Amino acid sequence: MSGSAGDQRPGREALVGKGPGRRKRRRRGRGERAMVPDATFTSYYGKPIINAPVWRPLDIAGYFFLGGLAGAGSVLAAGAQLTGRPRTARALKISSAVAISGSLAALVHDLGRPARFLNMLRVIKPTSPMSLGSWLLTAYGPAAGAAAALDLTGLFPRLGRVATAGAATLGPAVAAYTAVLAADTAVPAWHEAYRELPFVFVGSAAAAASGMALVAAPARENAPARGAAVFGAALEVAAAKLMEHRLGVIGETYRKGRAGRLMRAATALSAAGAAGAALLGGRSRTAAVLGGAALLTASACTRFGVFDAGMRSAEDPKYTVVPQRHRLEADVG
Repeated sequence: MSGSAGDQRPGREALVGKGPGRRKRRRRGRGERAMVPDATFTSYYGKPIINAPVWRPLDIAGYFFLGGLAGAGSVLAAGAQLTGRPRTARALKISSAVAISGSLAALVHDLGRPARFLNMLRVIKPTSPMSLGSWLLTAYGPAAGAAAALDLTGLFPRLGRVATAGAATLGPAVAAYTAVLAADTAVPAWHEAYRELPFVFVGSAAAAASGMALVAAPARENAPARGAAVFGAALEVAAAKLMEHRLGVIGETYRKGRAGRLMRAATALSAAGAAGAALLGGRSRTAAVLGGAALLTASACTRFGVFDAGMRSAEDPKYTVVPQRHRLEADVG
């Protein structure tokens, strides 16, 4: 409904075209030059442009963390079994079975009722990370559970080795697919991070699983876990820093507020845990446990930090519009 200028209320207009005083010269037609101000784009009344996911932080960030711990733990468990480290292998098989159970419970709790998870198994949709992830969990969960149960009971050792190998084969995908799932959304801090986010999650998962091995296994068996701790921590921190730099303005969501505090804590704990494990973990059981606990905490901080950054980027229209404007200007230029 239109009205006179006197009927308009101040501060209610869309803020389009009210940019800074700097002006650009742009050609129009044959030799014509126009002075056009830079436009500052925002949404009406500052409302979000996209709908933020309705995911609960504890459920979904916990689902990310526990799934990574489970998948990477199965890989380390198979390696420990092959290299004659039975206590490490058993500890990691048990932790993977417990972690994937917790991850599934968190997912179902966020969905609201188990039937919604079962509905996702009615079809296989190759283009849907959620569909493939549901089938992946359905295959991995029983393998991880069987590997742990048969190791504890000593029954059917050959079948136990098959289950261990199966869980280890699926483990890397379980550790990484949640990054693909997040990047497949419209949430700017996740979608634009599609290149680095899988490496962040895989490094975080490797650090968490090696941390669990350091906590639960004897020091004389933890040499591979110490190496995995250094690798996982280095990959996680390097990929996260590269991601923040490449994202430009969206990278602010990983540096500011609660997400920034969590990501900085993850970096510090990863460095301390990996260093402690590498230097002292082989000689001191206490150092191994402390280093492992630091790595587990760092991995959890990373997952919760990534989750919070995504939510902040969905709530602020700037992180949706400004990158689109930059891409448009690059295409025009």
